[in-house]
Amino acid sequence: QVQLVESGGGSVQAGGSLSLSCATSGYTRSITCMGWFRQAPGKEREGVATIYTGTYNTFRTFYADSVKGRFTISQDNTKITLYLQMNNLKPEDTAMYYCAAAGVCSGLTAENPVWGQGTQVTVSS
Repeated sequence: QVQLVESGGGSVQAGGSLSLSCATSGYTRSITCMGWFRQAPGKEREGVATIYTGTYNTFRTFYADSVKGRFTISQDNTKITLYLQMNNLKPEDTAMYYCAAAGVCSGLTAENPVWGQGTQVTVSS
């Protein structure tokens, strides 16, 4: 079983930056993709960014159109920690952000993912 613990959320003014981290533990050998998702009040959860591990430790990333050029997803070399660097934050980025890990993903969706508990990001105008 994989466990995920997010950290790094908080409050920031528009135009500011935040960095989120997701620490993984447990049986991670079945995990081939990880990602960040968010859910704003009254809205459905949406994919923000995902990262896939390919052969020879190559990576492939996907981003929601709304965050392209502002957010960057990455992993450390051991794939134990997942990161999301968020720059030029906007009020519409306000949401609970969740880390997810899965064995099968497609674009910004994950199949039967394991979820973290979430971390709140609030951006004021």
